[in-house]
Amino acid sequence: MPVARLTRLAGIDIPDSQVAKQATELLLEYGTEFLYNHSLRVFLFSSLNAKRSNIKHDTELLYVSSVFHDLGLTPHYSSPDKRFEVDGANAARDFLKSHGYPEQSLQRVWDTIALHTTIGIAEYKEPEVALMYAGVGLDVMGEGYEHLHEEHRNEIIKAFPRTDFKKKIIPAFFDGFKHKTDTTFGNIKADVCAFMIPNFQRKNFCDCILHSPWNE
Repeated sequence: MPVARLTRLAGIDIPDSQVAKQATELLLEYGTEFLYNHSLRVFLFSSLNAKRSNIKHDTELLYVSSVFHDLGLTPHYSSPDKRFEVDGANAARDFLKSHGYPEQSLQRVWDTIALHTTIGIAEYKEPEVALMYAGVGLDVMGEGYEHLHEEHRNEIIKAFPRTDFKKKIIPAFFDGFKHKTDTTFGNIKADVCAFMIPNFQRKNFCDCILHSPWNE
């Protein structure tokens, strides 16, 4: 999947450091063109939100987080028993650790990826966490669409096409955790299982309480 490297788009500088390049190469090697386009859009939408609201953040950490945020859906990075968000977070942390990044940066990227689907929490965390959460929400669910300038939107979509995204993203999610549907308990990806699996039985929190080993 050969892809020309852009360094600036929609007024946003795309990191071009060796770390950024290597992260992108991993996404191209183990991901798909569909995930690549989604991940780069997420970075750009996140960055535009930061620019619009004048939010200071670490651009490279945001970029690496965006690149890795869905790699937990891929066979190479997927574990048999962890949420895909955690798989992606662990992979990004190991990658940056191998490049000598400090513990604070490792934790920031881990949180950014692990929490990117956690509604009601991620938006109140550190800038990179909140920004990527919003960027994912914009690309997947159209949250904040009204704030996106048409010129920027067209420029980004031309470079990183959505290619029938609405119809493809739910099956793409499901393919990443259909072998471990229990990991969707308590998070929004249980909705994906319910959509894709007829008569899917969700694990229920109240049942966990009532059927616990406690007598009272």
